[in-house]
Amino acid sequence: MKQPYYDSILLIERLHRHFLEVLKVELDRQGVQDINNVQSLILYNIGEDELTVGELTARGYYLGSNVSYNVKKMHENGYLTQERSAHDRRSVRVRLSGKGIALRDKINTLFERQVGALGEAGLSADELTKANDLMRKLERFWTSALDYTNYPASSAA
Repeated sequence: MKQPYYDSILLIERLHRHFLEVLKVELDRQGVQDINNVQSLILYNIGEDELTVGELTARGYYLGSNVSYNVKKMHENGYLTQERSAHDRRSVRVRLSGKGIALRDKINTLFERQVGALGEAGLSADELTKANDLMRKLERFWTSALDYTNYPASSAA
């Protein structure tokens, strides 16, 4: 069981990197050079929402540690608009600009192309649903592992 578990961990990470590479290739094809693949995925996930930087991370839209840097770069390059919250001046809300919406639409077209090609690649909706169910179970397992109350007290003083 240890090896299949470890293989799953590696595969999940590798799949994420491969997908980011697919996004990079698509950005290159489109001639988009002022945003990187990670930033474009954040942008796509924001969609029509208006969010704080903290919400980007909390919703799982961004997995890295430098979300503020990426938001800053997307704002500087015209993909996002930022607005301070009227209720909490420390909080900044972001949403897609017109340029951001246009790029999100291009990424959506990529997704539609890929979905159309899934059947040709031998992947069915049922298989993807089962894979997603399995990954959600792993997510719940890892989330429960963060509940430190289940761990015995350390004997180190």
